[in-house]
Parts: sequence; structure tokens; C-alpha cells
Amino acid sequence: MTPREALGKAFERNAAKRSLSVAVLVGTLLNAINQGPEMISGHWPIVWKLVLTYFVPFAVASYASYAAYRSTSPNEA
Repeated sequence: MTPREALGKAFERNAAKRSLSVAVLVGTLLNAINQGPEMISGHWPIVWKLVLTYFVPFAVASYASYAAYRSTSPNEA
């Protein structure tokens, strides 16, 4: 599978939905750990940290999908 095909597959509906689910679960947990005490005490979370905390797990899960599709041989597809 070519890199372009693998990238297309990595961002298909099901793969993107799975990556988004991972991002929501992991991002929420990490935000609770990293900014929970501040939010509980009434402070607003730091927006750039909030965004990155959700983006990074999404990017990692998407890359994992890409790498998995990229590593499949043409006979397995």
C-alpha cells in the first residue's frame, strides 16, 4: 500500500472515529490530571494546553492507523 493510500485509509470514517474516541478518553483523563486542581478551584483551564491535550492522542492514534495500514502487504488488503 502506498503512503497516500494508507493516509486515506487512516482518515476514513471508522478510523477517524476511533482516533477521536481515543482522543476524548485520553485527553479528558490527562486534562483532569494536569489541570483538574486549577479547574476545581475555579480557574479557567489554559486553552493551549487543553487543545494540545486532546490533539496529541488524536495524532498518535491516527499515526498508529496510518502505520498499520502502511505495513500491510498488498496481498492482505
